[in-house]
Amino acid sequence: MASEETTTMTPAATSPTHTKAAEQQAPTRAWATRLVIVGIVLAALNLRPAITSLGALLEEVRDGLGMSGTLAGLLTSVPPLCFAVFGVMAPRFARRFGPSAVVCVGMGAIAAGLVIRPFVGGTAGFLAATALALMGIAVSNVLMPVIVKRWFPDRVGSMTGLYSMALALGTALAAALTVPMTDALGGRWQTGLAVWAGLAVVAVVPWIPLARDRSTATAAPEHISATVRQEDTALRITHSRTAWALAVFFGLQATAAYITMGWMPQIFRDAGVPAGEAGVLLAVTMAMGVPLAFVIPRVATRLTHQGPVVVALGACGLAGYTGLYLAPAGGAWAWALLLGISNCAFPLALTMVGMRAKSSVGVAKLSAFAQSTGYLISIPGPLLVGVLYQHSGGWGLPIALMAGLMVPQIVVGTLAGRNRTVEDEVAARAEAA
Repeated sequence: MASEETTTMTPAATSPTHTKAAEQQAPTRAWATRLVIVGIVLAALNLRPAITSLGALLEEVRDGLGMSGTLAGLLTSVPPLCFAVFGVMAPRFARRFGPSAVVCVGMGAIAAGLVIRPFVGGTAGFLAATALALMGIAVSNVLMPVIVKRWFPDRVGSMTGLYSMALALGTALAAALTVPMTDALGGRWQTGLAVWAGLAVVAVVPWIPLARDRSTATAAPEHISATVRQEDTALRITHSRTAWALAVFFGLQATAAYITMGWMPQIFRDAGVPAGEAGVLLAVTMAMGVPLAFVIPRVATRLTHQGPVVVALGACGLAGYTGLYLAPAGGAWAWALLLGISNCAFPLALTMVGMRAKSSVGVAKLSAFAQSTGYLISIPGPLLVGVLYQHSGGWGLPIALMAGLMVPQIVVGTLAGRNRTVEDEVAARAEAA
């Protein structure tokens, strides 16, 4: 399997001195490994509340800051833009300072941005503080698969599942609890947004001792050959067809997710579903990612080709969109469940990032490329749905667009799921040139 790495033993690796050093290091590594697991979970919990908490209070924020409708609409496109712009910088920062240090700073940036933006005053300051938080999210997005690959090379599926499950849980909690917490804390939207900074502050703590050690001494050793290291050093990721397929797959699944989060409640409300129930339906869709985000990566890593999982998730999406078109109110709960399953293409994409490269260096480059390119691809989707809805006066064309995008998502996802690595593809292209 592509995610498994070949162990190459050397005489030095089996010497008595090395064995004694390894035995002395084992307790330290076990302690550090547990700390990394805690850090991964806490970091993942913080990768979406900055976005979903704002969505829950967007009307209050608009009124409080005097935002125009156009500016508020553009605000919903800021997250993927920031993810694309800042995410591409993550591998360079990781090489210089170490992945753990960058994630630690990223959690600090999220905390600072969340606590500053409600009180800085003015739209410009609000946007700048939001961008600071999104920068921290962007670099952490890219480096989580790298940390999983470095610390748990033989458990990519289970650890990616744990991370994805925590991310989905954080998303759902922020969407469900922001308004009630705002009411409980006095009703001011500033307090309701700032309260999520506390969770980010907690997430900084486990990364501080990990960030102090820039070496990989306490991480699980990567048993990769000198050839692979040389390949990763000179790796031109854009020369890999799998990298491009994975980037487009990531972009299309992100498009579907942002469209669902932004427009699905309105589709149900326009069909006659009460506003409260429409919100619950969205929460159900998002909550589906909590258990499935843990299961799907574990299943994916047991398969040589992840294409069948891609097809199954895509089929659920097509079925959900068909239901929204034909009977949006009559089968609302079924469509919400089906779209929730389909949106679990996100943890699948993260898992394939970890499986399509041979080392943590290769994963860093692939993760940055796939996520940055993918988030750029996802930007127009929600805006285009709004334009089609406004000009057509109904949801027929927007839903047709959503279903239509699911077809290329299945195609490129199947291509990205083939059992190969980006290093091998780039090397083969270089030999053929």
